[in-house]
Amino acid sequence: MDVILPVFLVIGFGYAAVWRGFMSDSAVDGLMRFAQNFAIPCLLFRAIATLDLGQEFDLRMLGTFYAGALAGFFAAMLGARFLFGRPWEDSVAIGFCGLFSNSLLLGLPITERAYGPDGLAANYAIISVHAPFCYGIGITAMEIARNRGGSLAGLAPRVFGAMFRNALVIGIGLGFVVNLGGIPLPGVMMGALDLVVQAALPVALFGLGGVLFRYRPEGDMRTILFVCAVSLLLHPVVTWGLGQAVALDQGALRSASVTAAMAPGVNAYLFANMYGVAKRVAASSVLLATGISMLTVWGWLAVLP
Repeated sequence: MDVILPVFLVIGFGYAAVWRGFMSDSAVDGLMRFAQNFAIPCLLFRAIATLDLGQEFDLRMLGTFYAGALAGFFAAMLGARFLFGRPWEDSVAIGFCGLFSNSLLLGLPITERAYGPDGLAANYAIISVHAPFCYGIGITAMEIARNRGGSLAGLAPRVFGAMFRNALVIGIGLGFVVNLGGIPLPGVMMGALDLVVQAALPVALFGLGGVLFRYRPEGDMRTILFVCAVSLLLHPVVTWGLGQAVALDQGALRSASVTAAMAPGVNAYLFANMYGVAKRVAASSVLLATGISMLTVWGWLAVLP
């Protein structure tokens, strides 16, 4: 609990600040815009620019994590369609909730508190392809669902256009440019980046609490609980099992499994909102799964070495 509670307390402070009227919705939106469009892209840029790509990009580790993510996507999507009778567009958005775990705002601080800053390299490797991979899968599936029986010409430009307007993807991409190009960055620039990076996670966690206050569960409870089960159980179980099967080293197994055990990120709601489908299920799943994950993550930290 020493590892988990501080992270969720910061989220709780943000939730309580909006609940008690100390902060307005517009103030929280400003915090989240700063975090998601500036501070977190700077964090990702800083991490990727200095990451040892040859050592940390273990394809077995990435394969185990993203195999679990895909299992979550298809389970949630097909369950929504065939168990709960949702339209295909709704089902894709619900599937995205099973695909997009909160690798950044929850996975990163919890892994750091559990295993120390030196245990984060594998997390950054996962995060570096997380948004491009998940948005690529989600947007492609949604465009196919929306164009059933029609032409899919121009699908690739729509997918890439949506992905590369995302500030997180831009920060990651610039980090790779600096890393692979061996471009030296001035010390004063790195100092400024470090100041912004120090604010990224605390501000984002506090803002996340304020955002979650809006998304109180209303109806669709069976579907929401199904999404929570897929996200908090299926994804980490598949990742952990495959990691054991391919004999991942301890650090990679911990990072992949803990990240897979996180609740759906706010991006799950943003994706549903972008297409105007299944918004209530997505928002409520983010809220409820984030609360439940206090217990499930505790269990995973007890299981992992």
